[in-house]
Amino acid sequence: MEETHRKRRVGKVVSDKMEKTVVVEIAKLVKHPRYHKFVRRRVKYKAHDEGNAFKVNDVVEIEETRPISRDKRWRVIRLVERPPEL
Repeated sequence: MEETHRKRRVGKVVSDKMEKTVVVEIAKLVKHPRYHKFVRRRVKYKAHDEGNAFKVNDVVEIEETRPISRDKRWRVIRLVERPPEL
């Protein structure tokens, strides 16, 4: 497997309502510079999902790629975890 220098992130799918696109939310804890309390920060990325295979609450890995549309610069690489059906 060849080594790439593209960024990869793991996050949770929060929306799958678009065609061939999922919205992935990545949350992290950051220490506040003055108050030294940990604060939750989050960012949402639109990622390309060619086969509409991923659903809400799936944990997926995304990778940086060339611009696919105005907002999409990431693509879904693989499914990390799928929650059990209720």
